[in-house]
Amino acid sequence: MTSALQLVSIVVPIFNEEDGIGQLREKLMKLRALLAESFSLEFIFVDDGSKDLTVQRLQEHFAGAGVPFQIVVHGRNLGVGAAFRSGFHVCTGKVICTIDADCSYSPEGLKLLLAALDATRADIAVASPYHPDGGVEGVPRWRLALSRRCSALYRWASPLKLYTYTSIFRAYRAEVIRNVSFTSDGFVSAAEILLAAGRQGYTVTEVPMVLRARAIGHSKMKVLRTILSHMRMLARFASGSAASSKSDLLPRKQTQSDSQFSQVKHIGET
Repeated sequence: MTSALQLVSIVVPIFNEEDGIGQLREKLMKLRALLAESFSLEFIFVDDGSKDLTVQRLQEHFAGAGVPFQIVVHGRNLGVGAAFRSGFHVCTGKVICTIDADCSYSPEGLKLLLAALDATRADIAVASPYHPDGGVEGVPRWRLALSRRCSALYRWASPLKLYTYTSIFRAYRAEVIRNVSFTSDGFVSAAEILLAAGRQGYTVTEVPMVLRARAIGHSKMKVLRTILSHMRMLARFASGSAASSKSDLLPRKQTQSDSQFSQVKHIGET
């Protein structure tokens, strides 16, 4: 008699990625095969106001994939952090992973993150390209400089002494997602989650990994907006006003009046 496989939810924020959905499917199917002996998967795609055919491509590519999935649709672009909150509302796994839709980290790297959670008993595992054993390939210098400098500032300010704070390629135990709230809507949400989790006593392990330039499409990051958001987050954290209280992220019934969602589609196996 075999025990039930542990369910892992994979949350993928997506914005105007119609050309990359085929690559994403290929990577996620490879990941499924790698994890098949120990884990079952569900995919939560959060379309953050795409104006192209992203949602249609997701339906076409994953309808016959054999993995339960949902598509949460925002009527307008709200940001990566808002997409995380929307995805966290509906996922049901004991471990919740977040990945980049552009596959700048190979989704197969989630196997390493899950192994790190098990080996270290940490609450969060983070992909770390700035770890001495990590690496960066083909990423524009401005983006690399921004991320490194932001991580250095967070390392100075935070009780969590990490090499990388800005990577969204992570694995969380579900308890963290239930109990750590964050208010940022953009890319700075990645750092806010770690800062809030650290304040609440959750532990983080870094996994050295290679960050590669996206092969399809272009970055959606707004550079000046992101820099200002990081500066505000550091100021909030230093003043003690950054969000860290218990939230209601998992799960709750969706209502028509909820401003986080304009539409929720449940597609795939049940």
